[in-house]
Amino acid sequence: MDLSKIVRLVAVLFAVVAALVDVPQAAVIIAVLGLVAGWFIEEDRAMMFLVVTIALGVCHGALNAIPGVGEYLTAILGSVSGLFYAAACTVIVVGLVKRLMP
Repeated sequence: MDLSKIVRLVAVLFAVVAALVDVPQAAVIIAVLGLVAGWFIEEDRAMMFLVVTIALGVCHGALNAIPGVGEYLTAILGSVSGLFYAAACTVIVVGLVKRLMP
């Protein structure tokens, strides 16, 4: 298992745990993990990642109506959505830098 997979796995696992358990400064940790994880997104997968990020951000609250588990699913997807948004910032900046460099 290479470093990129480990970073992504740790980031997603922390986002899921932070959604279910009260973790101090969870939003900051998720943002930092997202920024780091975004560095490891391959250039050929960047566009698909950005589309998935937008889709996740738009629909992460849709499962709230499910009785019993809807709150938890919404919290998990909301936390993962924050992680993806932070990673998307890194993907966008890296793409801009690559485009602007001669």
